[in-house]
Amino acid sequence: MKTVRIIGVPEHFNLPWHLAIEEGAFEERGIELQWTDIPEGTGKMCQMLKNEETDLAIILTEGLVKSIIDGNTVKLVQEYIASPLLWGIHVGAKSQLMHIDDLENSKAAISRFGSGSHLMAYVNAQNQGWSTKNLVFEIINNLDGAIEGLTNNKADYFMWEHFTTKPLVDNGTFRRLGDCPTPWPCFVIAATEAFLTDNMKTLRHILEVINLYTEEFKSIPSIDRTLANRYRQKLEDIQEWLSITKWSQSQMDSQTIEKVQDILIDLKLIDKKLKVEQILTKL
Repeated sequence: MKTVRIIGVPEHFNLPWHLAIEEGAFEERGIELQWTDIPEGTGKMCQMLKNEETDLAIILTEGLVKSIIDGNTVKLVQEYIASPLLWGIHVGAKSQLMHIDDLENSKAAISRFGSGSHLMAYVNAQNQGWSTKNLVFEIINNLDGAIEGLTNNKADYFMWEHFTTKPLVDNGTFRRLGDCPTPWPCFVIAATEAFLTDNMKTLRHILEVINLYTEEFKSIPSIDRTLANRYRQKLEDIQEWLSITKWSQSQMDSQTIEKVQDILIDLKLIDKKLKVEQILTKL
């Protein structure tokens, strides 16, 4: 049995992996896939990939591309979610900030530098016509840190996946001022170059399994109820999320990689571009 380590956020996007593991689909291929939840998100996962604390990661596109350009020896293996991620823009329930315009020159809570919450603050600022030079950040590590940070005025606003934070909006912990979708497909599968060197056959087996699961995921009977129960979401919210989410079974195209790099360059989050083949792996 070949042991492979994989990490991802503890969110509804990743249920196909858990179902495949629970049903023994990887074991049938001689693979023990060891999943670890990383609630801190993409910035933490990039560090774990760099330290070779994992072999694979389900990770945000923009965070991975920036990390590779910054020297992380990892490759983008395949697109995982083909649709954009909807980032909710949140303030504390008692905040005096009432509109997105009010957030200009205020402090953004981020899980860590290089994370989606960090990079998307720049995308949102650009969308609003703000100077990105004036962005100020407070590191809060994870969603629990954001609750504490916004409640105690350590930061002014926090960007996180719309449906993951929806229960906190519903219960009055946060107020959502709006949404900011990613300008690209949101999640990809990444692998360390060390893993790729000796395990291409194993990787192909893993991709074959997960692609079968994601292709059929939406047609699983009562999958909306399963997701709602498992992730403590309202059924109607899960149904809305399913309607706008598309899983992918193919490699990310080179035009998308170029677009991500162009936007990161424009936002001054990277200082150079790489050739697409330096980011994408050939399977």
